Amino acid sequence: MKALIFEQFGGPEVLIYKEIPDPIVQGDQLIVRTKAIGLNFADVYRRKGNYHLAGEPPYILGYEGAGVVEWVPAHMTHIHVGDRIAFADVPFANAELVAVPVDRAIPLPADITYEQAAGLLLQGMTAHYLVNDSYRVQAGDEVLIHAAAGGVGQLLIQLCKRQGARVMGVTSSEAKRQIALDAGADEVILYTKDWVHEVQQWSNEKGGVQVAYDSVGSTLMDSFAAVRTKGTVVFYGMAGGDPAPVDPRMLMDTSKTLTGGDLWNHVTSLENRIKRAHDLFDALRDGSLKLDTLTRFALKEGADAHRLLESRQSTGKIILIP
Repeated sequence: MKALIFEQFGGPEVLIYKEIPDPIVQGDQLIVRTKAIGLNFADVYRRKGNYHLAGEPPYILGYEGAGVVEWVPAHMTHIHVGDRIAFADVPFANAELVAVPVDRAIPLPADITYEQAAGLLLQGMTAHYLVNDSYRVQAGDEVLIHAAAGGVGQLLIQLCKRQGARVMGVTSSEAKRQIALDAGADEVILYTKDWVHEVQQWSNEKGGVQVAYDSVGSTLMDSFAAVRTKGTVVFYGMAGGDPAPVDPRMLMDTSKTLTGGDLWNHVTSLENRIKRAHDLFDALRDGSLKLDTLTRFALKEGADAHRLLESRQSTGKIILIP
């Protein structure tokens, strides 16, 4: 099979598209021929050596995608060759063939494309647990979303609007501001402005929003200033640097809540994966969730895809096509 591999850590130039042996099945796994593969910042971090990688090179990146089942163990009767499958948290996805554990194989309905599934699952399930588990967004809530033009940011906007919330986004440029508005945000401001003050003024109660979703990290204390008394800050990323330490006395004095979020603490079973995926698919069907900004690269052009992702000039999701 062909795969996008690397044999040493470094920049996008270390990525090579070449022929390698087919995956070896271990335990209850399927072989899936990929049709579309999602690209994530975790792939960049692994390529650079920031994240630990087990085993020896050549290494293969990629953790989500969608395709067609090509081989099934003889004892398995509920999945068949030819079935359409989507998956998340499955390593070595940057290849024509992927060994997918049965407990991570999400049936893909006929009306959802491979590209939609590969562009949606990881970021979509992240947005899904953030608005349903970390803080349950209700109709009438006022919500602040950092990095609102990014992949998760756009999905968060749409899922919050689907729940009936008012949404304010924060972005780094006018172009990204427009993208967040197009995703459905009620208002979007720039980080170059006094955005905390603007959030406080925008809120109907003038004291701040009920919840701030912070994936930037370095903005954490400003997020606290932007939420009202008894408000919540959901911290789930550090794209802009490490957050400042939080004094628990401040939380006591303001009755504000800080909670963290990691997808894999919430998605813990096949049943849960399927339920969240089907919720997202339903939102695609009824039009409350749109994936209008998929950027496509051939898998053999993976280095160019990584360069675009690292430039932070991309919006929405980048997918790789074998």
